[in-house]
Amino acid sequence: MAFAHPQGTNQGLYDPASERDACGVAFVADLHGRRSHDVVAKGLSALIRLDHRGARGAEYNTGDGAGIMIQVPDAFLREIAGFELPAPGAYATGLVFLPTDESDAARAIAVFEKYALVEGADILGWRDVPVDPSGLGETAEAARPTIKQVFLAANRITGRQSGEPLSGQELDVVAFCVRKQAERETQQRGIGAYFPSLSSRTMTYKGMLTPDQLPEFFPDLTDERVDSAIALVHSRFSTNTFPSWPLAHPYRFIAHNGEINTIRGNKNWMAAREALLKSPNLPGSIRRLFPICTPEASDSANFDAVLELLHLSGRSLPHSVLMMIPEAWENDPGMDPARRSFYRFHASLMEPWDGPAAWRSPTAASSARCSTATACAPAAGGTPATAWWCSAPRRACSTSTRPPWWPRAGCSRAGCSWSTPRPAGSCTTTRSRPSWPPRSPTTSGCTPG
Repeated sequence: MAFAHPQGTNQGLYDPASERDACGVAFVADLHGRRSHDVVAKGLSALIRLDHRGARGAEYNTGDGAGIMIQVPDAFLREIAGFELPAPGAYATGLVFLPTDESDAARAIAVFEKYALVEGADILGWRDVPVDPSGLGETAEAARPTIKQVFLAANRITGRQSGEPLSGQELDVVAFCVRKQAERETQQRGIGAYFPSLSSRTMTYKGMLTPDQLPEFFPDLTDERVDSAIALVHSRFSTNTFPSWPLAHPYRFIAHNGEINTIRGNKNWMAAREALLKSPNLPGSIRRLFPICTPEASDSANFDAVLELLHLSGRSLPHSVLMMIPEAWENDPGMDPARRSFYRFHASLMEPWDGPAAWRSPTAASSARCSTATACAPAAGGTPATAWWCSAPRRACSTSTRPPWWPRAGCSRAGCSWSTPRPAGSCTTTRSRPSWPPRSPTTSGCTPG
């Protein structure tokens, strides 16, 4: 199908193994986790300012990709879904890219619903996502998929609490298992379906768009009822590669600026260790979730897939990120012994995913009352990013470009203590260091052996 990784085979000088991303990325977050449409609007504003960090085709209105990740807008979805939804956090939802051919789309939906039944999940309903393609260029329009939104829930099927509704990360594990199997089978059948996200916590809108096209193409994003405490945005530059709808960012856990120079080795090592993977938090045969890395996907997409596996198998998100992007720890005599031990232990489990890059990863608590925005850069060096803070509205912004709504000479808001970019040492700089050891123990999660 047109949108789903058309670059699966070599074409002339093109080699899919060389897929790289070099882009613009930013996030906006309310420091108290308070949801509002203002955070979404400011995220979109920051995205438009990243237009120069992305790329366009020969057509000015065909972009390499743009997207935004927000918290699941529960109140909005309850009003427009057309069917009853469980409590916030007790249902997973996300957009689905389907074939434009109606029979192929129906087959893809049937495959997804089959695996939902197998995994003990209930499909609550489907929604036709409103889109406005009038501004798309000819190339983007030709590759545009049918876009729907799916809602699913699940109950605990074993133990004393059997029948109790799942929520939060437990529900996300079920959604992950359903999605991985559905994507693999539809791809094998040549009717590939792609899920930008499927989670009880976050939701991603993205596509083969320019930054200014994103809110025009998805009218949901300009609806005042759509609120979030976090907004992660991305403008893609597909370095020497083909743009496509699935390869736009953000992915399910990260947005990435830069490239991974070690990607071939990283993918080969993941394929080699698949036979050894196991986790008590991923019930059933883990083989049904293979392959973890998708050969046709970009370096960023494969990084996201591995991070998703590590996180959903039991580790905290900071723990998982630091396994994949360690500091330069071996020859640092001043490093804290506990930090060094953390990196030494995990070096036996996974090699670094290294290269000049900057990562942003927001994760929202299932209670929808708090949110976290994580930023990190690998030991090989990070791409430029700056954090701005404004204490009056309690907003934080990290981006390569100053957003238009941020004061240039100083903040006039009453009580704002930051008039210039915050000095190095803020939570979004490459030198920020979490508490040690991370909350999740080193023995938890998906490990080889």
